Amino acid sequence: MNAISGSGLKKADAASAASEDGPLYESRKQIYPQSVSGTFRNIKWVLLGVGMLVYYFLPFVRWDRGPDQPSQAVLVDLSNGRFYFFGIEIWPQEVYYFTGLLILASFTLFLMNAVAGRIWCGYLCPQTVWTDLYLLIERWTQGDRRERMLKAKQPWSLETVTEAILKHSLWLMIAWWTGGAWVLYFADAPTLVKQLVTFQAPAQAYIWILILTSTTYLLAGFAREQVCLYMCPWPRIQAALTDEYALNVSYRVDRGEPRASVKKAKLLREEGKPAGDCVDCGQCTAVCPTGVDIREGLSMGCIQCGLCIDACDNVMRKIGRPIGLIGYDTDDNIARRAEGLPALKPKLARPRTIVYVALIVAVASAMAFSLATRRSLGCDVMHDRNPIFVTLSDGSIRNVYTVRVLNPKGYERQFKLSLDGLPQGKLAVMGEAPGDAGGVPVVAPPDQTLELRVTVTTPPDAQLPQSTPIQMVLTDVKTGETVKKADYFKAP
Repeated sequence: MNAISGSGLKKADAASAASEDGPLYESRKQIYPQSVSGTFRNIKWVLLGVGMLVYYFLPFVRWDRGPDQPSQAVLVDLSNGRFYFFGIEIWPQEVYYFTGLLILASFTLFLMNAVAGRIWCGYLCPQTVWTDLYLLIERWTQGDRRERMLKAKQPWSLETVTEAILKHSLWLMIAWWTGGAWVLYFADAPTLVKQLVTFQAPAQAYIWILILTSTTYLLAGFAREQVCLYMCPWPRIQAALTDEYALNVSYRVDRGEPRASVKKAKLLREEGKPAGDCVDCGQCTAVCPTGVDIREGLSMGCIQCGLCIDACDNVMRKIGRPIGLIGYDTDDNIARRAEGLPALKPKLARPRTIVYVALIVAVASAMAFSLATRRSLGCDVMHDRNPIFVTLSDGSIRNVYTVRVLNPKGYERQFKLSLDGLPQGKLAVMGEAPGDAGGVPVVAPPDQTLELRVTVTTPPDAQLPQSTPIQMVLTDVKTGETVKKADYFKAP
């Protein structure tokens, strides 16, 4: 009985706490963003167009790498362990380049946040870009905000059914193109397109297209702002990375309050009473893709896209008031205005941003230097330890080594393996014919590591210390590129 009553008390306490602090869960309210024109909307259109153009057509850009090499400019060749980006070829053992790219992306994101808040979210995030495209189709097929809201309250008709079918058909087509374009980065694009059309493509291609089609359709068509509010971790992370000097979309409280209609504000000004520029038209909220009222201050739902700035500026121009009631501003300037102090110019160059820029330059420079100086061949040498040396019947001394020749290229290559540092020594490959004074010929198969058993022999009359430094020199016959590996020749 006590347990039951205790449980009942706990439930009552939880219910009372929920009633005081608000509901633990609130069902989604459908958002109908209104179209808007202006500077920031134009910037978003340009970025959307360029981003879509690059994403959908980049797999078809060609790049000549020579015979028997893939001619796709950007290609992730999983079967052969290669990543091609125009003139750059990344091999499996160079996975650290991908680590460097991730580090660069992180520091760039931190820098963007330090300069202008969630500018990534508002302009470049794929969720934002594809949602913008889906909203464009929705407005084209079903009308702008007011029309869509009215149709949502009305019963289904032939017109609304036709519009809905057209909208969802276009949504699915874009989602299908999105999934199809993604798989084209993992195989030769023209060949894979032909295979997909003739149903001869690998099953994995169809599976991934289906997965990406469904996720694009659901996230951009239905989830939309829910992804930003509940699924994406970046809004929660960036709050810890920003400071009072970062630019954020903000409402000028000192200018906008107290709010009043155009006529009432005019009367108040004539009477010498305070009247803000905000006419409480709600356009800033109507155009927001996440339904945020920027006048209530910054919130996690604001993706800093700037559309509310365009909407407010348009209204200010119509009523003859100065633009900039909503704009990019810093917390420091907001605090200064509240104290009656003049605003300062944004501090773009400050310790935080300078450190980020320095880190980006350092990582990018290190990667560029590594790419510029890397070799297209490799050589490893390992001295046999049991025995370390062998004295032959004629008194000559022999050391045995295991030499691994790495050929990361996709074609067969001719090398010369020679010895440096031991003038009296003779180098030979076990099981192969002896070479000339220029070295032993080595043929390395494409995209493989060739393992050789190599002997170095000195004549009986050679006077050698117990350990002599030597170098194995591997030279590409065609290009002259060389790589040297140091070791020792052991003697009694």
